[in-house]
Amino acid sequence: MIPSVLPTYNRAPLTFVKGEGSWLIEADGTRYLDFGAGIAVNALGHAHPTLIKALTEQAGALWHTSNLYHIPQQQALADKLVDTTFADTVFFTNSGTEACELAVKMARKYFHEKGQPEKVEIIAFDGSFHGRSAAGIAAAGSEKMTKGFGPLLPGFTHLPFGDHDALTGAVSDTTAAILIEPIQGEGGIRPVPDQCLKGLRDLCDEYGILLILDEVQCGMGRTGKLFAHEWAGITPDIMMVAKGIGGGFPLGAVLATENAASGMTAGTHGSTYGGNPLGCAVGCAVLDQVADHAFLDQVNQTAGFLRQKLESLVASHPDVFENVRGSGLMLGLKCKVTNTDVVNAGYDQHILTVPAADNVVRLLPALNITSDDIGKAITRLDKAASSLKVTA
Repeated sequence: MIPSVLPTYNRAPLTFVKGEGSWLIEADGTRYLDFGAGIAVNALGHAHPTLIKALTEQAGALWHTSNLYHIPQQQALADKLVDTTFADTVFFTNSGTEACELAVKMARKYFHEKGQPEKVEIIAFDGSFHGRSAAGIAAAGSEKMTKGFGPLLPGFTHLPFGDHDALTGAVSDTTAAILIEPIQGEGGIRPVPDQCLKGLRDLCDEYGILLILDEVQCGMGRTGKLFAHEWAGITPDIMMVAKGIGGGFPLGAVLATENAASGMTAGTHGSTYGGNPLGCAVGCAVLDQVADHAFLDQVNQTAGFLRQKLESLVASHPDVFENVRGSGLMLGLKCKVTNTDVVNAGYDQHILTVPAADNVVRLLPALNITSDDIGKAITRLDKAASSLKVTA
């Protein structure tokens, strides 16, 4: 008999009832150090008092009205994002998947309104992940996500990650945009080098096409800047955001320049819940914290400390780990043993990590994690790795 919850997840045998900072707690009081943060969602950890205050105050006033009316909290968050990023305008969604849908629509509508309806092709890359909607799986193109779901949404070209010659040769008269994650998350914490992001920006400018960045996982302070592309000194035309922007509350957004968004007029897109008062009240509280320069400076200091400790961990267990990769607090341990064995061994040591492609274990702690909790994490990862050496 099928369970009441559709069995599309291979869940760990863990059930949490409470969270405190970087810790998750089971009903019997067992505490786990959370180095996954809900897959880079809980940017400020669990039960952050500022977010609790923002949510409860808004919940006591107004939950939902729909986008038939003006929403002050939505306007406030949009203004904050426009003030702190490249964007001129913002559309709010409930998730990164929905943000992908709009980003694809926006790019194609832009050229349609410019009198170039043939420009619909979007170049994407192997190893990418853009959600599990029709557009998202078509953009990623991997057999794992697309098999059995019938005809894929057309209009996507897939290129090998890091193949510059293939990229240049793929741009054609029908190309509308290039879609890329500055750091692949699901794909195994694979950063796009700064010079390559600069090259992509130059290529898009040369051919008059749009650059779409997927910063759903790597954005919102995760790399030590508010958004990862800032390290390269470039700006996109369209950007997908979610996960950390809500600090645990379902929230996403598409940020765009006025030019790129020019085709999206009244009636071209919508969302029942997107930009609701609850989500945007929390989003404002998150952004006020994460966009603060002092906070980002602390993220960079913490990231440097964590990376140093992880490099020592790899050196201590050369038969388990190969290297550390990533940026800021979006790091990965490339494994020599099976990555899920490392994750499971971590469960035994009461630390939570996240598997990814390319045999990588993702480490995505809260951005405000303490050095003391990092020390505990390294101790637990060391014990997990030692247990794998004994049984190998």
